[in-house]
Amino acid sequence: MQNFSSASLQAASDDLALEQLAQFLRRHPDVLLLTGAGISTASGIPDYRDTQGVRRGNAPVQGPDFRRQEAVRRRYWARSMVGWPTLARATPNPGHLAIAQLAQRQRIGGLVTQNVDGLHQQAGSTAVTELHGSIHGVVCLDCHTRHTRRLIQDQLERDNPQLLGATATPAPDGDALLEPSQLATFHVPVCPRCGGTLQPDVVFFGDGVPAACAAEAESKMHTASALLVVGSSVMVYSSFRLCRMAAEAGKPVAAINLGKTRADHLLAFKTEAPAQDILPALAAMLG
Repeated sequence: MQNFSSASLQAASDDLALEQLAQFLRRHPDVLLLTGAGISTASGIPDYRDTQGVRRGNAPVQGPDFRRQEAVRRRYWARSMVGWPTLARATPNPGHLAIAQLAQRQRIGGLVTQNVDGLHQQAGSTAVTELHGSIHGVVCLDCHTRHTRRLIQDQLERDNPQLLGATATPAPDGDALLEPSQLATFHVPVCPRCGGTLQPDVVFFGDGVPAACAAEAESKMHTASALLVVGSSVMVYSSFRLCRMAAEAGKPVAAINLGKTRADHLLAFKTEAPAQDILPALAAMLG
């Protein structure tokens, strides 16, 4: 009887998964990609959920609470002041670069992302639909002026020197785990134009995706003949609805994700592999 090592069996399994993905893209060169936090973890940005789809850590800020409560805004901006520089320094990993290459070679169609880090654009992807906005922008809730996050970071650092050089455990989307005692003397940033209330240009938990953005994502799904989920558990409805739309239209849905997804019952197949490893191999195979 021939014996196979676990390493050789894994290699064979990886080869089969890669070929399955390649065949999927050959059949559907207009496939819509839907990406999530799992594609950015290799760039040093933590994700929200474990392999079972369960949220890690403390509950995230809720949008209505942010807008109503000064204390919530104080906590958010203090943590963001410390955490955002890590996200701002992040660079695209091989997974982001492979997606841009596949698009340039017309091996994939549209791109929708749940991520707010901007790494797809840095990697060279164009026409990216950002379902949840961009952490690199800030909007005034009073005069509606948009500012760069870099400008607001400068204001934060000028007004809160006590937090300069502070270290904290990074959290998703530019957050950081700060002790409550460090918030007592913190100055919340205000709009440089009107002195109004600032909010990051992202979709908080508890808020809905803007109608125009949702319509853009839906249009891309209508145009595509298939959907490929990359690095997302699709636990939030804004992403799961695209999976459901595809399935209801008879379009195949596949996933590259380490662990459970909300759409497992809709998937034609799932490849459990790190996106930063399998996507470059896929781009190389397709040429």
